[in-house]
Amino acid sequence: MKHLLANLPKVDKVLADDRISQWQDQLAGTYIKETIQVEIDRLRQAILQGELKDEGQVAFDQVVSQIDHALQERIQPSLKPVINATGTVLHTNLGRAPLSQEAVEAIHAISYSYSNLEYDLEAGSRGSRYSHLKDVLKQITGAEDALVVNNNAAAVLLMLSALTANQEVLISRGELVEIGGSFRIPDVITQGGAILHEVGATNKEHLSDYEAAINENTGAILRVHTSNFALVGFTEKVDSADLVQLAHDRGLLALNDLGSGLFMDMRQFGLPYEPTVQESIAAGYDIVTFSGDKLLGGPQAGIIVGKKVLLDKLRAHPLTRALRTDKVTLTALEVTMRQYLKDEIALEKIPVLQKISQSLEDLEVKAASLKHQIQSLLPDWQVDCLAGQSQIGGGSYPGTTLPTVLVQVQHPTWSAAQLESYLRGQAKPIIARIHQDAVQFDVRTLLEEEMSEIAQVLNQA
Repeated sequence: MKHLLANLPKVDKVLADDRISQWQDQLAGTYIKETIQVEIDRLRQAILQGELKDEGQVAFDQVVSQIDHALQERIQPSLKPVINATGTVLHTNLGRAPLSQEAVEAIHAISYSYSNLEYDLEAGSRGSRYSHLKDVLKQITGAEDALVVNNNAAAVLLMLSALTANQEVLISRGELVEIGGSFRIPDVITQGGAILHEVGATNKEHLSDYEAAINENTGAILRVHTSNFALVGFTEKVDSADLVQLAHDRGLLALNDLGSGLFMDMRQFGLPYEPTVQESIAAGYDIVTFSGDKLLGGPQAGIIVGKKVLLDKLRAHPLTRALRTDKVTLTALEVTMRQYLKDEIALEKIPVLQKISQSLEDLEVKAASLKHQIQSLLPDWQVDCLAGQSQIGGGSYPGTTLPTVLVQVQHPTWSAAQLESYLRGQAKPIIARIHQDAVQFDVRTLLEEEMSEIAQVLNQA
């Protein structure tokens, strides 16, 4: 152990090596020295704990190479593009919705220059960042007004804070959802200053449950669409029109958190019925909130549509400033929303809709192409096309899958875990599935150019 510790290089000697000194063009000396010290300390601890016993691992060239690699890692962004071969269209861990090409180009143009974010070009005076999306969202949804904040949880928090503080909000027990990351609707309600009043049973609710719960301190009825789980079996829900009618008859607000939200009837693609934003507005809800980065296929945002008199109150609330979106988000969202002005354009341009709407025949063609590319490079590998199921993901369509085609590969000597780890370790990581000691690529979430990338990466394994 002592001789291994003695072999650890001095910091000054490492700094003098050409491989390390060249980093002074890109990094301050303090960062370089800190990285060297961290790496040497890591090796020292490994020796003391008996994890490192090989003299070669503390040889000068080896240590300098490790430090050089650590410096490389230090200048690289940790957030990087990946290839999603999982088949989960809205993979939360992989950033949910990829943006359309037009949205990406608009982001580049706006980010690279100044913009009229809060400037009225016609009047030549100060404008509002909230004006850019208002008209297009009103046109699509049929609502009187629209406002955008940074995510749907923020939208719900703002809505409750501005409209129902210190008042009771009625909500069905079956809608007390957790929206992810241990954030729960009851917590959002209480954080917004409202008083939670549970109604009905977990699996069943009746209009009479709501009627009986209304009192002099009731401010609103909140319906939360359970877009991230399914309640099946002995269940019953009150129709939205009846719920809205009751609220308005009793002088209460009717609020609707749609969660993922969508503008298009997805039954045409083999998915179950989900209420659209337009339907919620038509049902008479005073305010409807939903996400921008799920089924809509835009950037992360919380979209609020509804009655103008109420949204004016939201705009005037101090939280709006804290929850506001920046020019990049507004740009991407506006481009995406304008693509929804014609369904055919939305289906053609928005990647989420493209991936969901692919026919099984198209997927079979893609899978055959990927299989051929892999086999032409790796004839000794086992490569097969199999029937499979894709998930929507992102807290949308729980328990619902779409038929897909998987390309399954097996390395001649590596285990599936080894191959999957190799794919994850690429400069552009490839995230795939493992099933019965084989790696599977779901072609639903792959672009054409990504399939050739996969084949080339496998060829280097």
